[in-house]
Amino acid sequence: MLKGFGNFLVKELKELIRDPKILVGMIVVPLILFPILGAVMNFSVESAKETATKTTALVLNHDSGENSTQFIDYLGDWLRVFKANASTVDEAVQQMASYNATELIEIPQDFSQNVSTNKAVEVKFYSIYSGAGLLEGIGSSIVDSVVVQFNRNAAPDLIVAEKSSIIKGKAVENVDPRALSSLMISQAVALPVTMMIMLTYSMQIAATSVAMEKEEKTLETVLTLPMDRFAILMGKLSGSIIIAGAAAAAYMVGFNYYMGSFSGLSTGGANLDLVSLGLVPSAFGYLLLGISLFITLLSALALAVILSAFAEDVRSAQSLVSYVYPLVFIPSLILMYVDINMLPIWLRWILYAIPFSQPIIASKAVIMGDYLTAGLGIAYVVGFTLVIMYAASRLFATEKILTAKLKLRGLRKGGRKSTEET
Repeated sequence: MLKGFGNFLVKELKELIRDPKILVGMIVVPLILFPILGAVMNFSVESAKETATKTTALVLNHDSGENSTQFIDYLGDWLRVFKANASTVDEAVQQMASYNATELIEIPQDFSQNVSTNKAVEVKFYSIYSGAGLLEGIGSSIVDSVVVQFNRNAAPDLIVAEKSSIIKGKAVENVDPRALSSLMISQAVALPVTMMIMLTYSMQIAATSVAMEKEEKTLETVLTLPMDRFAILMGKLSGSIIIAGAAAAAYMVGFNYYMGSFSGLSTGGANLDLVSLGLVPSAFGYLLLGISLFITLLSALALAVILSAFAEDVRSAQSLVSYVYPLVFIPSLILMYVDINMLPIWLRWILYAIPFSQPIIASKAVIMGDYLTAGLGIAYVVGFTLVIMYAASRLFATEKILTAKLKLRGLRKGGRKSTEET
């Protein structure tokens, strides 16, 4: 009943494997993508270990007794410790940058007296929150471990740690930095995933629009109309631009609701209100993020139009567009787990050069009030988009839009030959 099935199956497999679109998209890309992500994660782990060994703490000591000196010396065995020349927490916070410190430890005035009389003493620990991502709370974890060890060895269960955070240069009492970091990680994951979905769908829509015209042979008729070729291109893009604008607006509305849902959320026993903490974008921040997203979508649509011009039909257009997906997925996955400032300078510049990574970078920047980074990203993507649209207009100005085809001849030739032999 299945006579000849084996030979036909071999023929089909040979054709599929020799098709460059399938070979690259389904086999080559994963072989490249996952090793890159593995290397990035390995670098992140090594960076975390290095950060742990170089954790720097600034100590604000209000006590002059021997027990506080002993405690500071013990901290110095595990951390890089400097004494603050300040009388208040706010003054000490301003000095942290000069020592490259990420932790601030405030020792109360009655520390030595309480330890000597076996009374519990409350020591305040402040950690800088910078939006770094998964590795944000490593410094705080190291300090916790040191305090636990000191309690076991020198002052059993006497030191009570009160955890607080330093957000945008200001000390915020009773906000556990690790709980805050855990809460913000959900945002770091949700934004890149949403970006990947939006970019891939919008590029498929734009590519299908042009490819259908070529496949149904209606593009020739459209190009003979008494109108400027650039007007035809803009007409093609306008529908996609409107969709991109609607998508950007919907994204911003959804993102605003998403961030608002964290208002007053209880995490780890503490109420964290991101609005009051200043970790929700301002109106200007939302505007910059929306512009960044819209311009990036526009550049992706223009690029999809150019690629689809080299396709013969809708299927091949979608295959060609899929070659761009690694430029969307790789930056998104990297920035999902790693703070860009922790990466090597060469990799940092590569990510900055990929336009599709700019909205993700901008989303983190506007939350921390870094509008310059978001603005520079917008300017770069605008320039990239203008270049792509110029290339698209030049393509539409000639008859190549009808005859252009993109093939990897060696593989295709081998595939045809194999088919004929079969």
